[in-house]
Amino acid sequence: MCSYRRHRLLVPVLLCALAILAARPTAAHREPVSGTGGGPGLSAEVARLYEEAALATQRYEAGREDAEEQRARAQRAEELLDGQRRHIAALHEDLGRIARAQYRSSGGLPVAAQMILADGPDDLMRGQHAFSKTNLAVDNAISKSRRAEARLAADEAKAAAHWQALEKRNDQLASLKADIERKLETARSQLQGQADASVAAGACRGAVRLDQPEAGFSTDWVAPVETYELSASYGSGGARWSSRHTGQDFAVPIGTPVRAVGAGRVVKVSCGGPFGIEIVLRHAGGYYTQYAHLASVAVDQGEHVSPGQWIGQSGSTGNSTGPHLHFETRVTPEMGSSVNPVSWLAARGVSL
Repeated sequence: MCSYRRHRLLVPVLLCALAILAARPTAAHREPVSGTGGGPGLSAEVARLYEEAALATQRYEAGREDAEEQRARAQRAEELLDGQRRHIAALHEDLGRIARAQYRSSGGLPVAAQMILADGPDDLMRGQHAFSKTNLAVDNAISKSRRAEARLAADEAKAAAHWQALEKRNDQLASLKADIERKLETARSQLQGQADASVAAGACRGAVRLDQPEAGFSTDWVAPVETYELSASYGSGGARWSSRHTGQDFAVPIGTPVRAVGAGRVVKVSCGGPFGIEIVLRHAGGYYTQYAHLASVAVDQGEHVSPGQWIGQSGSTGNSTGPHLHFETRVTPEMGSSVNPVSWLAARGVSL
């Protein structure tokens, strides 16, 4: 009896345990700890679209150069057409001169009639010679005229094809580039919104791993971003800073991949304060580099990085008036110990 009661209690206990295990998420279905609302996917999407936009821009520029070459070829074809038109007009004038000369030399009679009315063999031979010469000249002129007209028609068709190919390719490339840029602008806006929320909360979303570019670097030091315009420089003054500007600003769009300038270790990742989302790396020789106003980070504190590795994405968080990367070089990990980053990079073979 006791054994029967124990078995009756054991069955519902086992069923409850199975229900609890089934309700718990497995490791494969757990939400990532680095953010909510698809943050990691959004960062990767921005990075992917950024690369696609760069590729589309390259293709567009290459297509534009090719279009300019097509334009030049079409212009040369048009010039050739004009020359051929003038040549055909000259041939027509030659035919007219031949006819007029024939009429004058024969006294108004055709050459064939002169041969029939010839007084003797010599006159007949002269008539035959004149007839053959005139006929050959007319045939040559007509043949040249026809060949020139054929070339004219072929060149006209080629010029038209060049212009059509030019317009079609330009339209396709412009449409492709505009579509990618629209998607990228939307994704950038969403990424910046997530970054602003993280800064407001004072808590980073965590590292968002990005697919690193395949090409490695043959140098030990690189610029912190690949394509940029320099804006506020080191030591410059202004109302935006309490004293002097402590770094070098790189004007880049939101979501631009930010690179480690050299091998090092991540000593700081923070969200909040005047620098917004920032990363600080320690390099050999006791120097540090700071990357500030980011939209996302792709590394964790304590992680080792290599030259050119993507460590985050640029943004406009913290005390920022627009999208850019604030880059500093320091002798300590904290602000107040900065040195001129342009000179520091130049001493390592990187010219900005």
